[in-house]
Amino acid sequence: MRGISPLPPAGRLRTLALATLANSVGAGLWLTGAALYLTRDVGLSAVQVGAGLSVAGLVGLTASVPLGALADRRDPRTLRAALQVLQAAVGATYLLVDSFTVFLVVAVLELLLASGNLAVRAALVAAVAGPQQRVHAFATLRAVANLGIAAGAGLAGFALAADTHRAYQLLVVGNAVTYLVSAALLLRLPAYPPMPQVGTGAVLGRGGALRDGRFLVVSGASAILATHQIVLTLVVPLWAVTVAGAPPPVVSAVLLTNTLLTVLLAVRLSRGADAAVPAAATMRRAGLVLATAMLLYATTVALPTWAAVTLLLVATAVYTAGDLWHAAAGAGLAYDLAPSGALGAYQGVDGMLAGLARAVAPALLTLVIIDGGAAGWLAVAGLFAGTALITPALTRWALDTRRV
Repeated sequence: MRGISPLPPAGRLRTLALATLANSVGAGLWLTGAALYLTRDVGLSAVQVGAGLSVAGLVGLTASVPLGALADRRDPRTLRAALQVLQAAVGATYLLVDSFTVFLVVAVLELLLASGNLAVRAALVAAVAGPQQRVHAFATLRAVANLGIAAGAGLAGFALAADTHRAYQLLVVGNAVTYLVSAALLLRLPAYPPMPQVGTGAVLGRGGALRDGRFLVVSGASAILATHQIVLTLVVPLWAVTVAGAPPPVVSAVLLTNTLLTVLLAVRLSRGADAAVPAAATMRRAGLVLATAMLLYATTVALPTWAAVTLLLVATAVYTAGDLWHAAAGAGLAYDLAPSGALGAYQGVDGMLAGLARAVAPALLTLVIIDGGAAGWLAVAGLFAGTALITPALTRWALDTRRV
């Protein structure tokens, strides 16, 4: 039996949302200020920061599966709170970074905890919301996280404007404190004892998620579509300014459009993706909409500046709808294709595959699109559309091994 709490179900989700808000404010602080802190205050070069984060990101992915599996055997609430206390300690040690070696050690520890914590969070969301509401809860928390990141980015602007050693130190401390606040809020939730290991024997018997080939194929398809995040955050800014000729402030307008629409539409567009079959249909829709956005971005190169800017914003609105449908569908598939007693491990594998795809995507997508121009956009659109169209068939194939 799950733990008993004085908090009603809506109160539990609200508490989880507050914990997410606190955590994401810290994420906004750090994502906005980390590069300048490490280069201007610590004295590392941009190449060192980029290389260190790339190495740490790849190493960090190795924690997804073991920590996700641990969440299946332990209370995910307590485990996530403990991880966030550790993240606070590691985040604070950025104050001690004075060389590339120390930075690399701290970054690896930070991203090991962050990657594993994502899998634990997925298990906790499932425990708090239950099978019927977990995708809805996932979407709600994503909207809340976007608000928090935007608030954190705004607060970080004060530190960046001051550009002093003390201001950067406050930024690091503020990030660490938000982890502790989030952990304290999480402990207001009830304990969630492990679920019984009930699921399709053929799946669990082969060694779990890493040996569940059909799950890996479906999750791999979702991971291919997840590279669209790199398109928005890296490729579109480069394309808009260097190829389409838009003024640099347009990049902020593009990202702000995505953030606002995510907050407004995340919950609404998550509906109907709780089970695998409808989630696969939503994934198909997501991929086709993302492909359409790629074609719209490509068209901006042949337009006057004002028209290019307008189309960039329209394309971003279309992109955001595809992004939100993909997020809901990916969560629905990863949850529903996982045995009930192995949700954390399966979410860990799903997150690891998405992380690997996003690690490869920056170099590949900039080469294909920035160097390839319209033909590159067309190739990416074709990849997204093709992946989307085969996802329902792959999902039915994966479900064949799960029918009792």
